[in-house]
Amino acid sequence: MKSTNEIRSAFLNYFKDADHEVVASSPLVPDNDPTLMFVNAGMVPFKNVFTGMETRPYDRATTSQKCVRAGGKHNDLDNVGYTARHHTFFEMLGNFSFGDYFKEKAIFSAWDLITNVYGIDASRLLVTVYHDDDEAFDLWKKISGLPEDRIIRIATNDNFWSMGNTGPCGPCSEIFYDHGDHIWGGPPGTPEEDGDRFVEIWNLVFMQFDQQEDGTRVPLPKPSIDTGMGLERIAAVLQGTHDNYETDLFKKLIEASAEHSGVEPYGDHNTSHRVIADHLRSTSFLIADGVLPSNEGRGYVLRRIMRRAMRHAHMIGCKEPLMHRLVPALVGEMGQAFPELVRAEALIAETLLLEEKRFRKTLDRGMRLLDEALENMSAGGVLDGEIAFKLYDTYGFPLDLTQDALRTKDMTVDEEGFNAAMERQKAEARAAWKGSGSSATEAVWFEAQEEFGGTDFVGYSTTHAEGKVLQIVSGEKVVDNASEGDDVSILVNQTPFYGESGGQVGDIGTFKTESGALVEITDTEKKLGALHIHVGKVTSGSINKDDVVEMQVDVENRDKIRANHSVTHIIHAALRNKLGDHLTQKGSLVSADRMRFDISHSKAVTADEIKSVEDEVNQIIRQNTEVTTRLMTPEEAIEAGAMALFGEKYGDEVRVVAMGKAADGKDYSVELCGGTHVKRTGDIGYCKVISEGAVSAGVRRLEVVTGQAACDYSAEQENYLTGAVATVKSTPSDLQERLNAILTERKAMEKEIADLQKKVALGGGNNGGDDVKEVNGIKFLGQVLEGIPAKELRGLADDAKKRLGSGVIAFVAVNDGKAAVLTAVTDDLKDKISAVDLVRVGADAVGGKGGGGRPDMAQAGGPDGANAAEAITKIEGMLN
Repeated sequence: MKSTNEIRSAFLNYFKDADHEVVASSPLVPDNDPTLMFVNAGMVPFKNVFTGMETRPYDRATTSQKCVRAGGKHNDLDNVGYTARHHTFFEMLGNFSFGDYFKEKAIFSAWDLITNVYGIDASRLLVTVYHDDDEAFDLWKKISGLPEDRIIRIATNDNFWSMGNTGPCGPCSEIFYDHGDHIWGGPPGTPEEDGDRFVEIWNLVFMQFDQQEDGTRVPLPKPSIDTGMGLERIAAVLQGTHDNYETDLFKKLIEASAEHSGVEPYGDHNTSHRVIADHLRSTSFLIADGVLPSNEGRGYVLRRIMRRAMRHAHMIGCKEPLMHRLVPALVGEMGQAFPELVRAEALIAETLLLEEKRFRKTLDRGMRLLDEALENMSAGGVLDGEIAFKLYDTYGFPLDLTQDALRTKDMTVDEEGFNAAMERQKAEARAAWKGSGSSATEAVWFEAQEEFGGTDFVGYSTTHAEGKVLQIVSGEKVVDNASEGDDVSILVNQTPFYGESGGQVGDIGTFKTESGALVEITDTEKKLGALHIHVGKVTSGSINKDDVVEMQVDVENRDKIRANHSVTHIIHAALRNKLGDHLTQKGSLVSADRMRFDISHSKAVTADEIKSVEDEVNQIIRQNTEVTTRLMTPEEAIEAGAMALFGEKYGDEVRVVAMGKAADGKDYSVELCGGTHVKRTGDIGYCKVISEGAVSAGVRRLEVVTGQAACDYSAEQENYLTGAVATVKSTPSDLQERLNAILTERKAMEKEIADLQKKVALGGGNNGGDDVKEVNGIKFLGQVLEGIPAKELRGLADDAKKRLGSGVIAFVAVNDGKAAVLTAVTDDLKDKISAVDLVRVGADAVGGKGGGGRPDMAQAGGPDGANAAEAITKIEGMLN
C-alpha cells in the first residue's frame, strides 16, 4: 500500500523527471476567473496560459492543485458523507503541455505512470475516447495493448471539453478502474454506469480546437494537454478500497474525530465522522488561503461548510467544540505538502473554535424549533417554508443545513415557501430604505446590494484579480456601458481594491477589459458596509455590463498605504507605553504619502517624548516579525486585550491584527482592524514623526511618514541643517551653542538700538530741536517718530511726562506707511484735558476711527502715515 503522501510525491516526481515544472498549488480563491467561487479543477490556474493571455517560463507543468466544490455550479456539499467519493475539498493531480507535446506523449505518460510506477493491474483498466477521435483510439490500442472492447467510444459531451461557448476545446479520454464484480455498476456508456464498480481515475483533455461563435471548430496552432486525476480516487485504488473515506488520510482524520469526541468511528455515526473529516479539510484550507466566515460570498459558503460539520459534531453528542481540536491531525497529515497549513494553524484553530462557540449558542434553540415542527410529521413530509426561513433568519441555519437535518428523516423543505419569505423580507427592507430620505445614488447601491449581495474582497492576499462587471453608474444613472471620457462608478463581483473605511483611503489602479478598454480607478469607496465601488474614468475603449475585467491595484501606492496603516498600530502602542494608558486613538487618516494620527492627550507631546516614541516604534519595525491576523468576536477580542479603533463599526466577527513582540514575549500591538497591512514589520522600513500639534481641547495630532518618505524627510532636514551650519560658520555639534550666541548678540543690539531711538526721539522730531512749546499756557510736546515701534510709545510718553512736569504729549509713530497715535496728559491736567479726546482727533487725521485708553494716556491707529504731521497739528489745535 502506498500512502496518500507517497502517491502525490510519486506523481510529481514522475513528471519532474520528464522535464515538467513542478508548480505549487494556487490558492483556492481564483484570481484569474471571476465566474468561479473557488478553484474547482487543476487547470484553473493555467486558464490564461491556455488562452494565450499569459506566458510562463516553461511549456510543461505538473501540480497537485487544491480544489473546493461547495457552492455555485459545482456543488458537492449535499452528497458529502453519504457517498464514497464526494468531497468539498480534493486534490487534483495533473500534467500540462502548453503547445509542447500532445496526445501520444500524454497517453504514454498516463499508461506508464499508472501501470509501471503505481503498479496497477492493466486488466482492471479501461479507457474512453470521444466517438470520432480515431487518433486517440489508435494510440491507446498501440501504447496500452488494450483490446478494442476496453477502449470505449463515447458520443456525449462527457468526453468533449470546452472552456466556454467559444475558445479552446477538444476531445477527452478517461481512464477507469474496475473495482470488481462484488460492487454493483457497469462500464461507461451502459445503463449501470452510475454504479461504484467502474470509477474514473484520470481524465486527459486534448485541447485541439478553437470554437468560433458560429459553432465551427478551427484547429489550434499549438494543441495542448490538460489532465486531472483525483488524488483521493487513485489513493483508494492503490490502497485496495473503492471508498475514498477508507484511505489512510481520511482514516486518520476520522479516528482523530472519534478520539476527541469519544464516539466509535465506524459505527452508527460513521457518516457524521466522514462529514467532519471532509469539512475539516475544506474549511482549514479556505481559512489558510484568506477566506474567513461571513454572511456574503465565499465567506458565507465557508460558514455553511463549517456549520454543517458542527451540526454533525452535535449529532454525535459532542458537548464541547470539536473541530478546532482536529486541526493538528490535519496539519500532521498534509502540512508538509502544503506549508500554508502550518503557517495558518493558529488562525484555523481559533476561527473554528470561535465559529463553533457561536453556532452552539443558537443550535440548541434552532433544533428545538425544528423538532417541535416535526412532531406531527412523518416520513415523506414537507417542512413549512416559513419555519425554514425562521431557522435561517433567526438562528443562522442555511437552507441546505435544514435540508441536511431532514434528510435522515426522509423529509424535505417547502423551498417555494422559503423563497417567498425571503422575498417578503427584502421588500420590507426596500420600503424602509425608500423612506429614509437617502440620495438617489445611494438608493442605486442599496438596490445593487439587494440584487448582487456584497463585493467579495480578495485584496488581503492579492493586488491583482479578475472580476465581472455587475453594474455601471455614470451621471448618477445605471447604464449598460460607458465610453472614453465618461466618469464611472463600477461594481464588480470580487475585487482586490480596498474600499475607503476605518481611516484608510481607497485603492487606485486600473481595470482592463478583454477587448482592451481601460478604466483609470482614482478611488474606491465602500457603500452600505458591503459594496466596493470603483470610481474612475474610461480612458480608452468602452466598458460594458457583464464584461470580465482584469483589475490591477497600484501596488506601489498600496504598499505605502499598508506601511502607513501598519505603523498606526505600533505608534499607538508606543504612545500608550510612553505617555500612559489614558491615551486613546481619536481618529486617523491613512494615505500613501503620510499618516495622520489623533490622540486624546491634554498637553503637547514634547520633543523628547516624540523621540522616545520614534525609537520604540523603529525598534519594533527592525524586529521584522510576522504580522498575524485572527478572527474573533469584538467582545472576545477586546476581552483578550485587543484595542478597538475609534469610529470603526464592527460586525459579528472582527479581524484581530497583531504585530511586534514586547519584552515579555507577548504581542506588542493587538488591535481590531479591517485594513490592509504589511506581511512583516520590517516592510514598514522606517518611521518619522514630522509634526505634532493641537486639534481641539484634549486632542493632539501627529503626522507621520514611513519608508522612503521618512528617509526623504530626514534627508531634507539634514540639508537644512547643512545649510544652516554653513551660514553661521559652525559645525553640526556646535550649532546650538553658536545660535544661542547669535541670539544673545542680537538681543543686546536690539536693546542698544531701542535706547538710541528713544534718545533721538526725545532729542527732537522732524521739526528739529526740542519741540516743546506753550499753547494757551500749557506745555505741549508733539512729534512724528519715524521707525519707532508702536509698543515703545508708552515708555517714551512716560519719560516725556517726567521731563515736562506739567503738560500734554502727542506722538505719532510711522511704520510701513501706517500711523500709531499716542496722547498723554500729566496728572495735574487730566481733569481739564482728556487724552482720549485728543487721540481721537489724531486718529481721524490718519484715517483711523475712535481710539481708547484713560484720561491720562490713550492710543489709536490709522492707515495714512503720510498725514502724521497733520495729526500733531490737529491735536495741538484742541488746546487753543
